[in-house]
Amino acid sequence: MILHIDMDAFFASIEQRDDPRLAGKPIVVGGHSRRSVVATASYEARRFGIRSAMPMFMALERCPHLIVVQSDKTKYAAESSRIMAIFNDFTPVVEPVSIDEAYLDVTGCERIFGPPHNIAMVIKERVKKETRLTCSIGGAHLRFLAKIASDVNKPDGIFIIEQDQVPEFIETLEIKKIPGVGKRAMEQMEALGIHTLGDINRLSPAILQHKFGKFGTQLRNYAQGIDPSIVGTDGPRKSISSESTLETDTSDMAFIKKQLLAHAQRVGRDLRRQELLAENVTIKLKFSDFTQITRQNKLTAPICSSSAIYREAVRLVEKTAITKKIRLLGVGVSSFSDPGTPVQLDIFESTERKEEKWETVDKAVDKISRRFGNNIINKATLNSPDKPS
Repeated sequence: MILHIDMDAFFASIEQRDDPRLAGKPIVVGGHSRRSVVATASYEARRFGIRSAMPMFMALERCPHLIVVQSDKTKYAAESSRIMAIFNDFTPVVEPVSIDEAYLDVTGCERIFGPPHNIAMVIKERVKKETRLTCSIGGAHLRFLAKIASDVNKPDGIFIIEQDQVPEFIETLEIKKIPGVGKRAMEQMEALGIHTLGDINRLSPAILQHKFGKFGTQLRNYAQGIDPSIVGTDGPRKSISSESTLETDTSDMAFIKKQLLAHAQRVGRDLRRQELLAENVTIKLKFSDFTQITRQNKLTAPICSSSAIYREAVRLVEKTAITKKIRLLGVGVSSFSDPGTPVQLDIFESTERKEEKWETVDKAVDKISRRFGNNIINKATLNSPDKPS
């Protein structure tokens, strides 16, 4: 039995808990700029059609009396750690998939805590008692169904799909509720007459493969009640990234480079905190017309210094033909190895030594930041006015 636990409006619920004046009011967590996006909306705000990732200006248009609360990532991360520790008291097989959700394999826990519904109830009561927050829990013998089940009675609900209920549940499950079925895939599904997951069984494997590739095969497995994915406790992180929406669309290259530097600093700090090296650097650009591109470069040797990440990000931007103003940009790294992995040294030894010196500086800055806060010491460039010229 797998449980999927999803905290209810996590960031917004924390803010409402900590400030009684916000209780029962429509609030969103995010930046105060109209160009920011909504990180989390309270359920009172969701009644106005406001949702996560919505542009802040659109949220304010839908609810003029909306309260915008500045996000506090440090507070949310601390609360998440407390909640994950609670989960670990019920089973050693816990897989956090984001700051506010996790999968738990509770197979065998029935002997201690009773049937799955009882386990879910005890977990919910413990979370509420210790954090004054609510969560929604779904359970099933298949991982993908556990995630879907957690949304059925949200918020503050439980929904368990027993094994003998799976065929009927699959037959009537709306296809749009399957993770991975986006707007474009939904259009193709409707053209094929697919409305429920059960409808997938009426199509041949060849058609599914032709229309949806590997995802078509996965959908067929789901429709037949097959999901081999398990709950993992220590799956490796595949990427680290940082991005932001700009206050105004810009083509000012000096300002763009400054933003790249800020993101490279954050990514590098996270990379070093996890004691990882990265071989790939990626940039993400979203333009004024909302089109989006990514560009990636594989390095000859893995890196962890913020300066190296920044240089590669700048190279990628400079090699990209940019004809429209940029509204969002981001920097990411991937293809990780640990520092003990043997690597081929750069043929230019002086460059190698220079990189090692920057890594030493970065680690010293990291140490100071951990003690006094992330913004206590910065590159001089980042202290100049944060607006394009």
